[in-house]
Amino acid sequence: MTPRFLIAVLFLASSCLGFGQAPRVASDLRVTKITRNLIATPEYNYSGAETFRTNARDRWLAVDVEFNSTAPFTEEATFRYYILLDGKLLTGEVTHVNILPGKELHSVMYVSPHSITHLLGNRPLTANSLQNVAVQIVQQGTVKDEISLAAAKAQWFTSLPAVPGFVLNKNETPFAPLYWDHYEQIKPVGAR
Repeated sequence: MTPRFLIAVLFLASSCLGFGQAPRVASDLRVTKITRNLIATPEYNYSGAETFRTNARDRWLAVDVEFNSTAPFTEEATFRYYILLDGKLLTGEVTHVNILPGKELHSVMYVSPHSITHLLGNRPLTANSLQNVAVQIVQQGTVKDEISLAAAKAQWFTSLPAVPGFVLNKNETPFAPLYWDHYEQIKPVGAR
């Protein structure tokens, strides 16, 4: 087994650990699961110009959030992501719109391979590099739900300095055209 394969297996296996969470209030939007994966950059065939190959060893960090909605219709909800990577708190948010009621709805955010390399100081990603992930669902300034991947006190991320700009929503990545019917619709930048 290669060291990279072993790291990926340990990384994925640790994703199955139980969730730590703050006491939860009644809400019509509930996070049910956080999954983290290391995935390759998608490759597309294009015949209109020169094509470039991606580095097959590079991996994106994908944080997928599964949630339920019992509301008849949710016009918009913001998902705030807090990713503790090697002691650095990466933050990002995405606003989803036109959410219908249902179970196993999904939101996702990504950290690019170059960002991971930069944040780890050119050290390899290990199973211990990703220390925790928390996600909040916010509507009209009110936190509707919050959950962490690993057991932690409520809002553990508030005591750490935030490092914004590294967590990207799906539309800001090469994954944008993929899985349109799997993830909830993202509010376009600048839309009211």
